[in-house]
Amino acid sequence: MAMIKSPEEIALMREAGRVVATTLVRVREAAAVGVSLRELDDVAAESIAGAGATPAFLNYRPRWASVPFPGVICTSVNDAVVHGIPNGYRLQDGDLLSVDCGAFLDGWCGDAAVSFIVGTPDPVDQALIDATDAALARGIAAARIGNKMGDLAYAIGGEARRAGYGLLADHGGHGIGRTMHAEPHVPNDGRPGRGIKLTEGLVIAIEPMLILGRKDDYYHDDDEWTLRTANGRRAAHSEHTVAITADGPVVLTLP
Repeated sequence: MAMIKSPEEIALMREAGRVVATTLVRVREAAAVGVSLRELDDVAAESIAGAGATPAFLNYRPRWASVPFPGVICTSVNDAVVHGIPNGYRLQDGDLLSVDCGAFLDGWCGDAAVSFIVGTPDPVDQALIDATDAALARGIAAARIGNKMGDLAYAIGGEARRAGYGLLADHGGHGIGRTMHAEPHVPNDGRPGRGIKLTEGLVIAIEPMLILGRKDDYYHDDDEWTLRTANGRRAAHSEHTVAITADGPVVLTLP
């Protein structure tokens, strides 16, 4: 069951979210043609440690994983949708990079992701990123007391599908708090009026993952973590940690 957070606990999660947001800003600033993904991981490690926090992803090993995740952040390039390992790959002009970051501060977790173009943007790729950010914004707007999870899911996925994008199959957002992944599952596609009712104090990570083309399928890379689009086309990922409050949705992962 989802753990409902008090206003005081949400305030603590806001501080964890601030660490994540600041780290994403620093990684984005460091991302340039010729910079390696491992170097970006070092930037993230320094940022998180400097805030007195600990990385949520490093050595994370859920039940389905045969090996723990070896990076501080996930760095997914081009046809990699999520869970890309920060390795020695050096960024090239026009790469679409998605960066996912999680951190614990004082026992509470924040989780967020951003996608952007390195160097010269392709209009199709930029439109994909813009559509992913817009899907996230619609999901956040629907994260209100009295709505159901299906309302939120439809807000994310309905317009994305009408615009001709795929949505990564079998994946979505999640509850978050003392652990990075908790109940409830937050789908990116669904039917209005279905699912659990959203209640005050629920904190969720909302994270649309859109794919060029209308295909949702993916496969695991040889590293056993990276998920790549089955159609070989590019993908984007955008995420925020959001608290549902009496005053409406509050984004916790802002600088």
